[in-house]
Amino acid sequence: QVLLVESGGGLVQAGGSLRLSCAASGRTQGAYAMGWFRQAPGKEREYVAAISWSGINTYYSDSAKGRFTISRDNAKSTLYLEMSNLKPEDTAVYYCAAKMSPIGTDIIQGIPDAWGQGTLVTVSS
Repeated sequence: QVLLVESGGGLVQAGGSLRLSCAASGRTQGAYAMGWFRQAPGKEREYVAAISWSGINTYYSDSAKGRFTISRDNAKSTLYLEMSNLKPEDTAVYYCAAKMSPIGTDIIQGIPDAWGQGTLVTVSS
């Protein structure tokens, strides 16, 4: 069982930047892909970015590509999402997720094994 806790959300002006973190604890042994998802008010949760166990393979949604960067530090059991050039449409609760697989795309295509509680990102105009 893996516990995920996000942090780093907050209020930011359009065009600004934020760095989200997701700390994993509990049973962190083994290979697991991780990803970021978000849910805006009144909308379905959507995929944002994913990363393989090694950290070498990364994947981004069309809206995130070119602006967001996903990375991980396995020694610290921490996942990151660096967000730049934020837009009002990026406003959402951001969730991290983990899936027991070394393959990054499995977190997108499969059902995650664990979810964080979410951290709110609000981008003002």
